[in-house]
Amino acid sequence: MDLSTFLQQSTNAISLGALYALFALGYSLVFSILGVLNLAHSAVFMWGAFFGLIALDLWHLPPWIAFIFAAAAAGLVSVCLEYVAFRPLRKRNAARMSQLISSIGAALLLVNIAQLIFNHIYNSSEAYYPRDIQLLPFIPVDTIKVADVSIAPIRFVILVIALVMMVVLQYLVTRTQTGQKMRAVAFNQRTAALLGINVNQIYVFTFLVAGMLAGAAGMLYGMAFLNVTPFVGNNVSLIGLTAIVLGGMGSIQGAVLGSFIVAGLQIASTAAGGSSYRDAIVFFLLFVVLIIRPQGLLGQPEQTRA
Repeated sequence: MDLSTFLQQSTNAISLGALYALFALGYSLVFSILGVLNLAHSAVFMWGAFFGLIALDLWHLPPWIAFIFAAAAAGLVSVCLEYVAFRPLRKRNAARMSQLISSIGAALLLVNIAQLIFNHIYNSSEAYYPRDIQLLPFIPVDTIKVADVSIAPIRFVILVIALVMMVVLQYLVTRTQTGQKMRAVAFNQRTAALLGINVNQIYVFTFLVAGMLAGAAGMLYGMAFLNVTPFVGNNVSLIGLTAIVLGGMGSIQGAVLGSFIVAGLQIASTAAGGSSYRDAIVFFLLFVVLIIRPQGLLGQPEQTRA
């Protein structure tokens, strides 16, 4: 592999890893607070891509306004999941497995609703983002070349937006009073409630932030790959789950690290001519890591997760 090819594939891996990281962070955030996987997170991702498409294609909003709308709307969808799929079971002290199954049912419902709306608006089960999106006046639409490396401007934008959102999330969780409350709830919900923390409010806020991350990732995914279907979340669902397990369940840094590792392996295997096996290679690595270090690369034992 020559230098230009290496740089090209590295650029692709970094932008793809940033996209995966945004998605995986929402997974990780909900798990760290509730201790249960929200398997409807992929459906929220899909709705983020769909909201962005509507804002751009039907309402003709500027891309940055469409991005804010998609992230906010997906956050509200995620909050609705908390009220409908999780809170009723939590009030009944239902097992975590029940909440997991509930999230699967909610995901199927969201996908089916999207199918109906897709067929109504586009008379098809798929739609496409506009190809000529002018993200900002100073960012070109067409692919640019730097030292024999072709870079799509959207990939650079994905990286910048993802890094900014990761830094903001890290600051929120570790440096703010709300973040302290989130970590207290993650450590022990009953103790947090006795300390005067509104646990339900923290749950709602957590789902809102996780949904906004998924919505942002969904729209960026749509802008990068153009094609959107009600099943687009399936493309990243297992990848995001692999990333957080590989990096460490409940760890923000682990979710980011795992996402970049997964993206790097996928791009490297594709460049080597093994695109048919790229997911198998990723899952094999996951299997090996879980045997050697069950809590993931940066994860902590369950009792010290918070």
